[in-house]
Amino acid sequence: MEPHVDLEAAWLGRIAYRDAWALQKALVDQRADGTIGDRLLLLEHDAVLTLGRQATEEHVLASPRELRRRGIEVIRVERGGEVTYHGPGQLVAYPILRLADRRILVRPLVEALETAMIRTCAELGVEAIRRDGHPGCWIDGGVGRPHRKIGALGLRIERGVSYHGIALNVAPDLRDFDLIDPCGMPGLVSTSIAEELGRTAEPPSTAAVERAGSIFATAFAGAIGADLGWADAAVLTQPAETWRAAVPA
Repeated sequence: MEPHVDLEAAWLGRIAYRDAWALQKALVDQRADGTIGDRLLLLEHDAVLTLGRQATEEHVLASPRELRRRGIEVIRVERGGEVTYHGPGQLVAYPILRLADRRILVRPLVEALETAMIRTCAELGVEAIRRDGHPGCWIDGGVGRPHRKIGALGLRIERGVSYHGIALNVAPDLRDFDLIDPCGMPGLVSTSIAEELGRTAEPPSTAAVERAGSIFATAFAGAIGADLGWADAAVLTQPAETWRAAVPA
């Protein structure tokens, strides 16, 4: 007998932000209509800055000229939260879940995503924590020292279905976080698993992000009581030109 699967995960590799955004919106519609089951998209983005729906642009510290020079787009999206950086070496996970089917509310979903990030860090040798009132994943700075942020979180719920999600710093170039006030918090120190392990000399590795994605998927499925299965990325994706019709230019 085939094992029961009620959450299908897929590793999409390196994918442009707008393509992943449009894919999410297409899957949200299909999930709300009941034509597909719950999905978990795992991927890595090219360098991009995203602004949550209430975010203020003053937290983008780099000039438009500098961003153009580096080919980094700034995109406003529907999720909660402030400005966020995505780029190579960072795990991004987008849960497409019909919440009522799982009898799960938004706050427990946030906690499940935080738990999965913390367990992923632990599996890779780094102790991370949750902070009440500060969504995401953190490293305790110790007595008298500031916390460091290792994972960001921002969700959107439409038609009862979640999308957007988390970004966990596996081994990004942390200098790129100087482009912004991460999460709208001036002076916030961003860190990564590589930084905490003293492995910053190693370049960002998509293979390392994929490994972290596998750990995260298992941890997240456990946190929401789901039976996890893996799908080929080609089963879940469509040509980029059809995805783009779903998002603003």
